[in-house]
Amino acid sequence: MDRTKIVAGLILLLVSCGSKHHTIRVGSKNFTEQVILGEIIAQHLENRLHERVARSLNLGGTMLAQQALINREIDMYPEYSGTALAMVLKAPPNADLPAEYARRFHLAWLPPLGIDNTFAMVVRGNASFKTLSEAAGTPWTLGVGYEFERRADGLAALKSVYGMQFKGSPKTMDLGLLYKAIELGQVDMIAANATDGMLAKGDLKVLEDDRHAFPPYEVSIVAREERPEVLAALAELSGKFTNAKMQELNYLVDVEHRGVAGVAEGFLKSTFTQRR
Repeated sequence: MDRTKIVAGLILLLVSCGSKHHTIRVGSKNFTEQVILGEIIAQHLENRLHERVARSLNLGGTMLAQQALINREIDMYPEYSGTALAMVLKAPPNADLPAEYARRFHLAWLPPLGIDNTFAMVVRGNASFKTLSEAAGTPWTLGVGYEFERRADGLAALKSVYGMQFKGSPKTMDLGLLYKAIELGQVDMIAANATDGMLAKGDLKVLEDDRHAFPPYEVSIVAREERPEVLAALAELSGKFTNAKMQELNYLVDVEHRGVAGVAEGFLKSTFTQRR
């Protein structure tokens, strides 16, 4: 082997030894809140670890995101406790999420971010009802997302607990179309989420889930366990959100059409001002 090839081989060896870690890959599901949270996570890791972070945002539904994590196509994504229990683990409501994720998948379920984005049954603001029990005796034209219709903790729970009556089958559509559908009168009730930005407009009403059909949906980051410094940086985001703050962030993107990257940057600057 000539000297040039030997030198080239040594350079390749040094480069490979120096790059101990692969690029961190942050994923998210395919709706506004998830994309915002994914971008916040990515920017926070870049700020803390000074490494390049790849984004695989807007992946799809729950099982697509979970499978991407299992397949090592991503390293983390934000998930909801109720969704994790019902769809991923198929476990009872009192299951220990961190323990189950560690045992089954060797994944870390981090402390909650501070958001509880439970399902929210939304009607027009002039409706006389305040609770789902009061509304149960009236037939509704219902608009739902694809997951809500299929999930045991979604439409099935609503029917089981309240015996809700509907005019025909629910109209299934992308989550982003639900508010337009109720605005245009195509439906008169939608299965939305508690932190949706559109709820800040004030012309809609969330009916109280007075019989607790829906479990809590606390948001946590689920991540690969390999790098303690990554988990430590992610843990800094725990408890930094509220439902009102998440609703505001969603509103900035969905209603004011601001860029996700700028909204995420603004949140991080205001949250970690003293540490930058």
